[in-house]
Amino acid sequence: MAFATAGRSMKLYWGSGSAPCWRVMAVLEEKGLGKYDSKLISFDKNETKSEEIMKLNPRGEVPTFVIGEIVINESLATCLYLEDTYKSSGVQLIPSDCPKKAQVLQRTFEAPGFMKKGLEDLGYLYMEGDVNEEEMKEKKTSLKAELALWEGYLKAAGGDYLTGQDFTMADCIFFPVLAVMVRLGLALRPTFPELGKYYDTVSKRPSIMKTWPPHWKGTEGKKWLNDVC
Repeated sequence: MAFATAGRSMKLYWGSGSAPCWRVMAVLEEKGLGKYDSKLISFDKNETKSEEIMKLNPRGEVPTFVIGEIVINESLATCLYLEDTYKSSGVQLIPSDCPKKAQVLQRTFEAPGFMKKGLEDLGYLYMEGDVNEEEMKEKKTSLKAELALWEGYLKAAGGDYLTGQDFTMADCIFFPVLAVMVRLGLALRPTFPELGKYYDTVSKRPSIMKTWPPHWKGTEGKKWLNDVC
């Protein structure tokens, strides 16, 4: 049975350690919507291809978010929907001030590119065992250049978060990807001190701590990205 929020039931299908799933969970917590029906899907058991998931998401992926009769299968779409629908609840993740709003949206929509460079182009290939060392070297060089951009963004912002002193949607979208990379061996310091400080700060945020991937606790990550920096 799904929990009801503002008259509508809410249910999230998610996988532990999935950056897209984590984004949605962080936004739900930040918006004060933490009481939703949660169904953990096992990647190891291929449950994303189960009949239940395929009926909701023909791509056979998570997160899948169900609110009332609405089904949303993309993490960024879900996060933006929640912020727009529950503007007055919890933390305002997209500011009203036009210049600040533009900056937050810019970083929010840049973050998927960061995910591609680090996880899709590198991490997922390691997971699949499809490793070509020369190709990997080139991709790691590309990731290092991408990290340098985000290091610069943080330095220019001059605060604890991507766009300054306020935690925003950009952080909800970006941080889970960075955290997965760290889990895969990415050492941020000493090359990227601003990213290292950012990682430490956001890791302690209540919404992030509450939604930390359960299977990470008490287990070690990989060393696939330890030679990027």
